[in-house]
Amino acid sequence: MMQQSRTTTWALAGLFALGSLATTAAKADKVHPFKVNFVTSKGEPAGVAKISEDKSGGVKIKLEFKNLPPGQHGVHIHENATCTAPDFKSAGGHFNPTGKHHGFENPMGHHAGDTPSNVVIGDNHSGEATFILSDVTLDPLAPNSLFAHGGTSIVVHASGDDMKSDPAGNAGARIACAVVVQP
Repeated sequence: MMQQSRTTTWALAGLFALGSLATTAAKADKVHPFKVNFVTSKGEPAGVAKISEDKSGGVKIKLEFKNLPPGQHGVHIHENATCTAPDFKSAGGHFNPTGKHHGFENPMGHHAGDTPSNVVIGDNHSGEATFILSDVTLDPLAPNSLFAHGGTSIVVHASGDDMKSDPAGNAGARIACAVVVQP
C-alpha cells in the first residue's frame, strides 16, 4: 500500500511539473510582429496597424491611416474580433478586462483598450501614430491579451476622444475597424 501511494505521489508530481513546463513554454513563445488591415464603413481600405510586443512588456501599435476624414479621431481596442460594416457595433465595447472607467484623464482609471491620445488625420486623409499600451499583452494565456476570447478589434471613431467621459470618451460613430486575432 505504501509503495502504491509513493508511486501515485510521484506520478502526480510529474504531471504538475509537465503542466508547469507547458505553461512556461506557451508564455515563452513570442508573438512575431504582425499587421492588421483597417476598412472604412464603406468597405474601403483605411490603412494598417503594425502590432508587436514592446520591450517594456506591453504592446506597441503603429497606426498608418488613409482614406479617413481630416481631424482628430479617437482610437480604441474593442472587445470582439469582428468588424461588421457599416457601424462596426459588432466590435462591442472597449476592451476592459479589469472593469475600469474610460479615459486616461479619468480618476477612476482607464480601460485596457484606451489609447493615450487621439490620432490626427491631415488634409490628405492620412495620418500616423504609435502607441505603447502597457495594460495589454500578446500572451494568449493572459486575461488582458489582445487575443483573449478569440481576439479583439481596433476601432477608429469619427471624433476625438475627450479622455475622460465614460464609456467611450464622446468619440462618436465608428468609422474604421481592424480585427486583431492571433497570427
